[in-house]
Amino acid sequence: MQDRSSNQEPIHVAIVGSGPSGFYAAEALLRSGRNLRVDMIERLPTPFGLVRSGVAPDHPKLKQSILVYDRISRNDGFNFLGNVMVGRDISVSELQSTHHAVIFACGAKNDRRMGIPGEDLIGSHTATEFVGWYNGHPDFRDRKFDLDQDVAVIIGHGNVAADVCRILAKPIDELRKTDIAEHAVDALANSRVKEIHVAGRRGPVQAKFTPKELRELGSISGAIATVDPNERTIGEQCEIELAAPMNSAAVKNLDLFRGFEDIKHAGTPRKITFRFCLSPTSIHGEDCVEGLTLTRNVLDGPAFSQTARSTDTLEELHCGLVFRSIGYRGEPVEGVPFDAARGVIPHDRGRVVESNRPVPGLYVTGWLKRGPSGIIGTNRADSIETTESLLADYNDLDAAPKPGFNGLRALLDERNVRIVDIKDWHEIDAAEIERGKTSGKPREKFTRVEDMLDLLSGHNRTTSSVAV
Repeated sequence: MQDRSSNQEPIHVAIVGSGPSGFYAAEALLRSGRNLRVDMIERLPTPFGLVRSGVAPDHPKLKQSILVYDRISRNDGFNFLGNVMVGRDISVSELQSTHHAVIFACGAKNDRRMGIPGEDLIGSHTATEFVGWYNGHPDFRDRKFDLDQDVAVIIGHGNVAADVCRILAKPIDELRKTDIAEHAVDALANSRVKEIHVAGRRGPVQAKFTPKELRELGSISGAIATVDPNERTIGEQCEIELAAPMNSAAVKNLDLFRGFEDIKHAGTPRKITFRFCLSPTSIHGEDCVEGLTLTRNVLDGPAFSQTARSTDTLEELHCGLVFRSIGYRGEPVEGVPFDAARGVIPHDRGRVVESNRPVPGLYVTGWLKRGPSGIIGTNRADSIETTESLLADYNDLDAAPKPGFNGLRALLDERNVRIVDIKDWHEIDAAEIERGKTSGKPREKFTRVEDMLDLLSGHNRTTSSVAV
């Protein structure tokens, strides 16, 4: 085993992805006291992943972790390479030639499908599309949502579903002073959506909303939240679940659901209806969504392992919009083992494995490691586990000197890839903040990559001349 303690050549680590898991991995490595350098690669010109493009604009406190990531990015041993896509601009094998270790922290970008007829009709969307659209993510900036419809249905009982519901239901004046994208403000201001159904396959005890999110949905100005009293009924196994100390959130949620009154929709601009033990079986319409067929479920099995079993009872629901929010899947990275069934990279404590054997120099963290679970802070412990494995392998990594950032940059320069470094990001950041001042917003995001690159090239530098 080689002892690198006196070696003057640093270990070069590439991190693919700039969301929370990537930054927490960078932080742990840079604090390790080892002689190493970290190069973070991001396909967009902007860092921070879902903290920037996934957190709802009316929840600014959840974005405060960006202050931590910004501090990490200012470390002397850190480089940011934005606007660089692994698999398009650089291959994994090329990264292995320039770096001693590669950590994949690129999340789970794909929504799970319902697998039902009509899922691809116009008017049927993923929650990710809608969230990315109102947050100004370049991938979703040009999505169209027919907000002239009266009724929308959200499939899913988690916090992303809650975000979609809240943005649809909130008065537009409460969103105008957030960092929501201006194109979304314009569309939502003219929304005709009056009824929002939030449906899940299991019961109120199994709903995954946090009590804070659920309470907020019940207190939206100009909207009422309702639950059919018959769907609030719970069985013996649910009572056992509620009695467990670890399930205090479910107790609070059930109290909130029971507090939502089933009242008429008279005179109230918008109505939110929580539906339970329902699964979609088909979406129907000629050219676009016109309705949804759901099947009634019953819960089977012991407490904490109850599954939704479908019955023969069907319900027809007229609607013009459907959003699915039933989870995410990672997508494979060319040249890296992938578990297609689970949508993750197989690993052993963060070490990428193939045929149960570690692949030297490859590591994974975040949703691509554990699946789409947890909150922003969950990624810290997850990334620490991965970096501990990497540091344990420190002396076993490829002994050959590697060029790291300089070698990677040379390859990208040969291919005329416009790298956005951390100073470039600071320029984009400052311009967004300046753009937001005229409308009293914390920032007005650039929503097209070409506009960001134009800014950095010295074009369209004034606020008025850059398209939103």
